[in-house]
Order: sequence, then structure tokens, then C-alpha cells
Amino acid sequence: MTTAVLAARRRAPLRQRPVPLDAFMPASDIRERFSMTVEAPAAVVMQVATTIDMQSLPIVRATFRLREILMRARSVPPREPKGILEETLALGWGKLVDEPDRLVVCGAACQPWQANATFTPIAPGDFRAYDVPGQVKIAWSLEAFPLGPSATLFSHETRAVATDDEARARFRRYWRWARVGIVGIRLVLMPAIRRRAERSFAEQLGLMR
Repeated sequence: MTTAVLAARRRAPLRQRPVPLDAFMPASDIRERFSMTVEAPAAVVMQVATTIDMQSLPIVRATFRLREILMRARSVPPREPKGILEETLALGWGKLVDEPDRLVVCGAACQPWQANATFTPIAPGDFRAYDVPGQVKIAWSLEAFPLGPSATLFSHETRAVATDDEARARFRRYWRWARVGIVGIRLVLMPAIRRRAERSFAEQLGLMR
């Protein structure tokens, strides 16, 4: 498990808050959670977080390309720029929770060790009990917790759990090397979200004056 708190200009509150993924996956094989404070309202932060195109970041684009090469994935048609939420839903992820300006949780089942993995959406009410053999359940969240009118604690969490021992063994072998790229993407993506959200908020303030 990785829990990273990225450096910020405002200290986040230390009190405990509910973690949204607990409701869908209380126990997991892997858990990666990243948090940071952003000097912008929660609505602005979530708008940026859900619409940012990950592959607009060169390091992210290179990481995806490296995975394709290492796993000998078949070529796919050129993609059009899309936000995180739009693109993942188009790939087959299902939306488990949607609280405007505050929280989005998505989930799916897949076999991530496949070169061209496909994602199967799972209904929110069925997600916790889903146990189709040979699969890995994955859930991820984008969370914006207001610290005040112009500050937000933003968190991004991913959890995964295999549905049987064989899938768990295959997933662990895959995760040993894939984790480096996946965590690396988050470490690049989170600061990019903060920069764009704070810039967007500053521009809004400029227009209001």
C-alpha cells in the first residue's frame, strides 16, 4: 500500500473522514492513495480533475507507450483528447458514485495482465459481492473535501482485489513491475491537477474584478 501526501502550501486537517472506497472494497490486494491541498474551491478542483487529459502530459504518454511495447499490445486507432472520466467510462468502467463537485468513484472488473485488457462495469449494488472467477476488481476515486471557500483537500485513491487465488497470483506478478509506472503517473498527474485548478481559479478571480 502507498499513501502519499504531496507537499502543499496549506496543512490539511488531521481529523479522520470517511474513505469512499471502504464501502465498495473494505479489503484489497493493493491500495494507492494520494492527497494534496489545492488553493481553489472544490468545484474548480473536481472540474479540472475529471476533465484533464492524462496523455497531454508527456511522461504519462510515454508510460502508456512503454506498457504497450513491453506487453506487445496490438495497435489501436489514434485516440482523441479526452478527460479522465470521459475516457475511462468509454473504456468500460462503471460509475459507482457521483456527487457533483465533491466525489466520483468508478469501478470495473478486468484481467490487467492482458496486453489489451477489457473492462467490465459492475452495478454499484453488486460491486462489493462481485466474485466472478479469474478477475480483478478495481475501484478508484476522485475526492474534493472543502477546507474553506478557496481551498480543497484533493485525494485520488485506487484499490484492487482479485476474485480467486489464481487471479491474485497473476495480478501480483503483473503488479511487481506495473506499479512503478502506475504510481509514477499519479505523482505527475496530481501536481498537474493542482497547477491547472489554481490557475483556473486565479483566472476566474481576475474576471470577477
